[in-house]
Amino acid sequence: MKILASGRAACAVAAALATVVGLAAPVLANSFECIIEPHVEVGLSSAVPGIVEAVEVERGDEVKKGQVLVRLVSGVELAAHELAKARAEFARRKNERNADLVEERLISSNDKDQIETEELLARLELRESTERLALRTIRSPIDGVVVEVDVSPGEYVSDAEILQLAQLHPLNVEVVVPVSAFGSISRGMQATVRPEFPFEGDRTAKVIIVDRVVDAASGTLGVRLELPNPKRELPGGLKCTVEFARASAS
Repeated sequence: MKILASGRAACAVAAALATVVGLAAPVLANSFECIIEPHVEVGLSSAVPGIVEAVEVERGDEVKKGQVLVRLVSGVELAAHELAKARAEFARRKNERNADLVEERLISSNDKDQIETEELLARLELRESTERLALRTIRSPIDGVVVEVDVSPGEYVSDAEILQLAQLHPLNVEVVVPVSAFGSISRGMQATVRPEFPFEGDRTAKVIIVDRVVDAASGTLGVRLELPNPKRELPGGLKCTVEFARASAS
């Protein structure tokens, strides 16, 4: 699994545009162009190589953290897991049957240690088989939406990316401002965000990051705001304008 640095990329693109077309200049008084991005973008791959048995989601589906996305063929791993489970259960019963003998000191301490060790090893083998079996199922690490599915049943997968997810609540608002704004924009400050058509309407966002390093070529710095999106009404990738409040939030 890898998390894509979409915010940094968005700021880099915005900074480059600012150099060419003056994007960092205010659109209105105290207003700047911005881009609305997913809070997190995740590229998923399989932890183990194998053949895809089933793909449980499609592009555009909403997913919950822990939800099954892809299953790999796991017949061998399942059989090994059942065998380990049977051995662990047998070792447990054996230990229980010998409990009375241990209490009455009818078996040696060496035999007692051997029986207990056998049960411990059986439990550890069961745990290992459980983990190996779990690796054959790819689950979502976030609440979000499926952006791209790059695999189909029957395909062989290894470490290549097979799924892309995006978290849309909250959203990141990436904006590039002139270096002259440094010090006047601070973390916790409220701002009004206006997405592009057809998603008009003022929305309130909060500053969560103010870059401490200025882009020398454009004379700008990046600012990130957090925009609540609980109903997932806004998609990622929208252009917008942002107007910063004059006072910081309490």
